[in-house]
Amino acid sequence: MVFFYTLASAPNMTCYVGRDKHENEELIKWGWPEDVWFHVDGHSSAHIYVRLEKGQTIADLSEDVIEECCQLTKANSIDGCKLNNIKVVYTPWANLKKTATMDAGQVSFFKPREVRSFMVTKKKADIINPLEKTKTERPVDLKWEREQRDTEERHEERMAAVAKKDAEKLQREEDRRKADLKNYVGFTDTSNMTSNKEPIDLDDFM
Repeated sequence: MVFFYTLASAPNMTCYVGRDKHENEELIKWGWPEDVWFHVDGHSSAHIYVRLEKGQTIADLSEDVIEECCQLTKANSIDGCKLNNIKVVYTPWANLKKTATMDAGQVSFFKPREVRSFMVTKKKADIINPLEKTKTERPVDLKWEREQRDTEERHEERMAAVAKKDAEKLQREEDRRKADLKNYVGFTDTSNMTSNKEPIDLDDFM
């Protein structure tokens, strides 16, 4: 079961959370390239994810979305929810590094420089209380959803490759048509024609 939230700052953006550290393992394993991961720095907390649209990057997250997710992350930390001035780190899902020696729910990063942070000075009830009211829970086959996503992406890539190939073929045909037309006009241009007749000297007939 996965918890889902509706962000006031981005109602159409998927925001989801694992129930426990074991489910977090599944989220780490089957996350999407479009996902951004949030976690309280230095304390245990839930793994909060938001899903971007294809083609978007972490830089496309608005300040409101970042703050809302960080407030949610703080609220879902046993220690962090009691403290002020909590730093929440966030990074693309693809930057999460998991090794066999790590405990359940534990991660590191492939590229630490790609990890960003946001300081939550204190709980903002006007943000977290409405957000908690949107919380729903439903079963999700994370593996199946990721495989479906990848299948659709491969199909889109194949279609794009076919469209590109067709466009290139049409362009070649158009270039050839223009070249043929240019050669034909040049061939029929009378200024380029010569005669095989000798010039007539009119004095010969006088």
